[in-house]
Amino acid sequence: MTQPTVGIIGLGAMGAGIAKTLRTNGFTIHVCDVRPGVAEAFAANGGTAHPTAAALAAVSDVVVSVVVNAAQTESVLFGEDGKGGAAATMRPGSTFVMCSTVDPNWSVALEARLNALGLHYVDAPISGGAAKAASGQMTMMTSAKPEAYAAANAVLDGMAGKVYRLGDQAGAGSKVKIINQLLAGVHIAVAAEAMALGLREGVDAAALYEVITHSAGNSWMFENRMAHVLAGDYTPLSAVDIFVKDLGLVLDTARASKFPLPLAATAHQMFMQASTAGFAKEDDSAVIKIFPGITLPEGKEKA
Repeated sequence: MTQPTVGIIGLGAMGAGIAKTLRTNGFTIHVCDVRPGVAEAFAANGGTAHPTAAALAAVSDVVVSVVVNAAQTESVLFGEDGKGGAAATMRPGSTFVMCSTVDPNWSVALEARLNALGLHYVDAPISGGAAKAASGQMTMMTSAKPEAYAAANAVLDGMAGKVYRLGDQAGAGSKVKIINQLLAGVHIAVAAEAMALGLREGVDAAALYEVITHSAGNSWMFENRMAHVLAGDYTPLSAVDIFVKDLGLVLDTARASKFPLPLAATAHQMFMQASTAGFAKEDDSAVIKIFPGITLPEGKEKA
């Protein structure tokens, strides 16, 4: 069976890794990014760059969208003014794979909208970070109709280490992803709180990091994000504003059923405080900067 031709829209930290993985795994790939020169630079090592999402979609069996949010996904599909997007040029029976973290209800509605155009849709949020995307070891939380899976299965398995198939229609994948983001956001916030307390109390930050990462209080987020704090490097791998958005989605979902989420709500407030204090585009570990009376390790950001 011939492998489907794949188009990847959005070559950020995750999208570039996905495109690299699919290229390594022998797929014919097409790439597009709104930033000038990014797609062309990637395609220099294999693949074809396109100036627009519509041009890419016209030659792709499966279109994988790796943009930030629902608004950008709408733009990819339907254009800025409802014209010129990928949906207009995708061939009937082709498939759109949506990898962003979005409101599950929005994802359900998008499935219906694309199905009405004769297109398949896979609700497919991703997790694992840039390194795992580039090594083909990221996780996908997917849900889709059987015919959409049939069209996209080879691509999904070719781009991720674990592909969880969570339901036979859109929505379930996005629900599981926002629950993951609840945990991720709370873990980053509490990791920052713990490190901030250590700094306030005069504990050696590197020693604290060493002890915690070998003790029961450790978490993956503490180990990963507090390393950024120790290095004084707030280069955004995942920015503060990502968790303003994602925890907002978590709270919106819970609010609809009057379900209390006290820890998620507190973490959301912490990220919003960091954002409005001027750290919106910094790495999400910069949430530690909201704590008063501490001196943070210096590094690249001070250079």
